Amino acid sequence: MVQWNETCDVLVVGSGGGGVTGAYTAAREGLSVILVEATDKFGGTTAYSGGGGVWFPCNPVLTRAGTDDTIEDALEYYHAVVGDRTPRELQDAYVRGGAPLIEYLEQDENLKFEMLPWPDYFGKAPKARLDGQRHTMPSVLPVSDAPELREVVRGPLDNDRLGTPQPDDYFIGGRALIARFLQAIGKYPNATLQLNTALVELVVEDGAVVGGIVERDGERVAIRAEKGVLLAAGGFEGNDELRQKFGVPGVARDTMGPWANLGKAHQAGIAVGADTDLMGEAWWSPGMTHPDGRSAFALWFTGGIFVNQDGNRFVNESAPYDRLGRDIIAQLEDGSATLPYWMIYDNKEGEVPPVKATNVSMVETEKYREAGLWHTADTLEELAEKIGVPAENLVATVARFNEFVPKGVDEDFGRGDEAYDRAFSGGEPPLVTIDQGPFHAAAFGISDLGTKGGLRTDTAARVLDKSGNAIPGLYAAGNTMAAPSGTVYPGGGNPIGTSMLFSHLAAQDMAARG
Repeated sequence: MVQWNETCDVLVVGSGGGGVTGAYTAAREGLSVILVEATDKFGGTTAYSGGGGVWFPCNPVLTRAGTDDTIEDALEYYHAVVGDRTPRELQDAYVRGGAPLIEYLEQDENLKFEMLPWPDYFGKAPKARLDGQRHTMPSVLPVSDAPELREVVRGPLDNDRLGTPQPDDYFIGGRALIARFLQAIGKYPNATLQLNTALVELVVEDGAVVGGIVERDGERVAIRAEKGVLLAAGGFEGNDELRQKFGVPGVARDTMGPWANLGKAHQAGIAVGADTDLMGEAWWSPGMTHPDGRSAFALWFTGGIFVNQDGNRFVNESAPYDRLGRDIIAQLEDGSATLPYWMIYDNKEGEVPPVKATNVSMVETEKYREAGLWHTADTLEELAEKIGVPAENLVATVARFNEFVPKGVDEDFGRGDEAYDRAFSGGEPPLVTIDQGPFHAAAFGISDLGTKGGLRTDTAARVLDKSGNAIPGLYAAGNTMAAPSGTVYPGGGNPIGTSMLFSHLAAQDMAARG
């Protein structure tokens, strides 16, 4: 028999966008809540997001902005890109649920959102929105409005990776989302938030999950949850052993998830009989390699091309980052590409690579040179020798690419054929000649925004066992659940949106239980 140290209605594990949404909903619906966060800061991977956006079609923010989108169109798009890899009812729950969630949240003065136009990631799919009118972000929050949160909200990435001070002006993007929820939760005395408290295992009685064992300050604490436990603790991207076990490409060093995303919630769920799906999947991206050896998510390329070990161009460099990452991984797996691959660019913007969103800031140029990550030469032939690729191939692939520029059409890889490709080039084809020496090369690898495989759930976020039956008292959301989007990334804001929505649905289901 477990000797319970604490009791609540709902135990929430994790404090990213999903965890705080679940805790907020439960508290607002009158349930007592304990949220536990394994680290010393709130926010999880969400807090690293530059925009903190959510893909919630037809929500009130977008309606006020005048969108002519419909849920039926959004469903047609989502179904077309996801296919039958995940249950249709789970897909429908996500697409239909976002608008009501925003309506619910906007009733709280602390929770404010605005439109951030961001095109869908499969621009040629039926009913794709190329104008970005399915994407919403949290409004910025002055730090002066919540100074007590400055040191306890995780991020930005530069704070964790480079030791830079946390901003003292505004909470922005994912940090704004977390800070706003912490403000909102703070109004409810029935909610308790605990840092440095990690889930160890779940407790089962008569086939139902009734609580969890956590470790706090080196001591085991048993928390009983009368209504249920919500696992919203992110993925297992930081655990190389689990990555290898489930066949997730890449390594923990190159993930964008926080160090504590080790899959403990996954393991706890599996230990009590939860079924899993998509365990080899992640949200992918190309990664610019930094002197600390880590390849970090990078986008917004204003020039350059990628070449493989043969000196040949091999992908659409401006494709949506998950699609681009998957293309690269497929070629790594069949041997047609190896790591590192190289961004080749000229001197139009100088020696620094034409990458405007590195997520982790670049450090001093000489450190990249000293680490063998950036190279410069007067000619492409000399550059090829420095990076170990055949000179004739590199010269030829650059010459061929340069021929596409005046035409505005990439005949080899379709760079610029979709709206997202042109999102960072003012709507014009993102094709820039490589013809002004000296010439440069920068090393790239594969990064990810977290794993997306996890515990299988139903439309109320209830965790299912291997027979497809709900495990009483156990819920999962975000990267701890198997993603409704399956093996694709339909649009910006899907990871955070999925986490928030299914945590909200979980809390509502718990509140409805007698």
